[in-house]
Amino acid sequence: MPELGRDEVHNYRPGPQSESPLDEGETVIAIFSADRKRYWKDHAAMAVIGSVAISAVLPFLGNADQIPVAILAILLGIGARGAYFASEAFARRWQLTERRLIGPQGQSVILLEIKTVRRLFGDVQVVTRSGAKHLIKHLGDGQAVADRIETACKRRAMVAI
Repeated sequence: MPELGRDEVHNYRPGPQSESPLDEGETVIAIFSADRKRYWKDHAAMAVIGSVAISAVLPFLGNADQIPVAILAILLGIGARGAYFASEAFARRWQLTERRLIGPQGQSVILLEIKTVRRLFGDVQVVTRSGAKHLIKHLGDGQAVADRIETACKRRAMVAI
């Protein structure tokens, strides 16, 4: 019988110890991490959307009397989710250098490979030329982060010419 190895998902460790090291001569321009206020706003929005959706669906199923209990369950569930994942969300950070964008869990994107940077509510999505997508979540000012990354990409492109 073949021996089963350890699943890589169990090796997950958030925080700086999980990041790729900087190359020689590489300096960090900016660090992007989750904003506590934005994190909880995002969870509140999920709870509101869930409550509205369940309030619209339950009457069609003939269970309109269960709406208050369903809304309470959604609020408690989203709150528990937020509390459970908070330490992980706040341990993740992205570092912008003059050469690349370094993310958690060994993620790294060379600035010259970035095709699109777009803001999605409080998050920033980075899309590479190969189609890989990276999401920087729960940012206090997503537009400022997107602008900062785009500026670094333009500077890198000027150096490469």
